[in-house]
Amino acid sequence: MAINYNLSKVYAISDNDAEFAKQIVVLFTEEVPAEMHNIKEGLKEKDYSRVYHAAHKIKPTLDLMGMDMAYEDVVTIENWTRAEGKKKEIKDVVKSLKGYINLTVKELKKDFNL
Repeated sequence: MAINYNLSKVYAISDNDAEFAKQIVVLFTEEVPAEMHNIKEGLKEKDYSRVYHAAHKIKPTLDLMGMDMAYEDVVTIENWTRAEGKKKEIKDVVKSLKGYINLTVKELKKDFNL
């Protein structure tokens, strides 16, 4: 049962195509954790560009998956990169985003038998 995500937008754009929804879910479980890794590594290296591009890449996916809190975290991260803020200012937001993503991946794998 979906707690951390909402596929209503996915079903709306696909005319309730369950196979399409599953493809989106599989892409999410493969690509979003990889981009989360890029965010963390970029943060470690103070590579604002890497952090921005990874955050920007997953932003539409988080919106499509109905992950509103994670989406807000990504917007905050993007704004932080533009301002080239201090690492300590964004650490908790990155940790929060990672938590949302990890919970969602776990839930999706269970819900879709991946």
